Amino acid sequence: MTLTRKMTVVMVSAALAWQAVSPRALGASVRRTIHTGALRRTFVLHAPPSVGAMSSVPLVFALHGGGGTGTGMERSTGFSPLADRDGVIVVYPDAFDGNWNDGRGDPHIRSQAEGVDDVGFISGLITLLSQEYPIDPKRVFATGISNGGFMSQLLAARLSDRIAAIAAVSSGMAPAVAASMQPVVPVSILVINGTDDPLVPYRGGPVVRDRGETISTNAIIRKWVTANHCKENPVVMQLPDTDPSDGTRVQKTAYLECAQHSVVALYRIDGGGHTWPGGSQYLPRAIIGRVSRDLDATQVIWKFFADHPRL
Repeated sequence: MTLTRKMTVVMVSAALAWQAVSPRALGASVRRTIHTGALRRTFVLHAPPSVGAMSSVPLVFALHGGGGTGTGMERSTGFSPLADRDGVIVVYPDAFDGNWNDGRGDPHIRSQAEGVDDVGFISGLITLLSQEYPIDPKRVFATGISNGGFMSQLLAARLSDRIAAIAAVSSGMAPAVAASMQPVVPVSILVINGTDDPLVPYRGGPVVRDRGETISTNAIIRKWVTANHCKENPVVMQLPDTDPSDGTRVQKTAYLECAQHSVVALYRIDGGGHTWPGGSQYLPRAIIGRVSRDLDATQVIWKFFADHPRL
């Protein structure tokens, strides 16, 4: 295909997709539909009331876990009130058949077995929303829990030129993604994982119910320290045990001297489970482990993104 024809196809596709996401919604959360390839995809968009007066606005993608929804992710994380306060657009996409194609290649997960292009889906949303709003290309971020955290890692690896920072919670990285990752530019990385996660093992290995594998949390950090050319002098600190009854402690390790002012940080939740720190105990402790009350993941992630645009 010639360059001219490629540009024409992109322009026509973008125009059709723009019509699909119009009209704008300010100060409310609105479900929208677009078509990517042969698939009908949905997402929840929350644009703050102030966006109409802004010349530049950050964009955050919040990715739900396996079997979840964008609506559920909005409700459980509480990002939308912060978006209204700080003037940020938040998008809560819905995975195909409830699960992201995060690179694990799990034949039991339909999106992975069928090779659904979720990287292309998110990249397309960045393009489309940038047509509709004054999105700051240096302040595009992604976060997620569990399957959504795996997907955030994949976005950082494959869309490093479009994603400034990611935050992955209670999740891992597929071995195939780790083996092939070649980010074009550094991406700031925040990982929040519990050492007693019964579903996605902190030390790596099979994910529960034969849902593929993950490399260890320490290996994830090493991958990004190498990719971002960080100096080997991390700052390590123990956070205050603000709730001694929750059975967890939090240690923060941060590599602050990385290429292009990027950062690689790990919040290790000792005793923590497959949970969103500061969030709800959405299933019994025997199934998902403990929720840490020593850390508010939503606030930590929000500040991390605010502090780490692409410079």
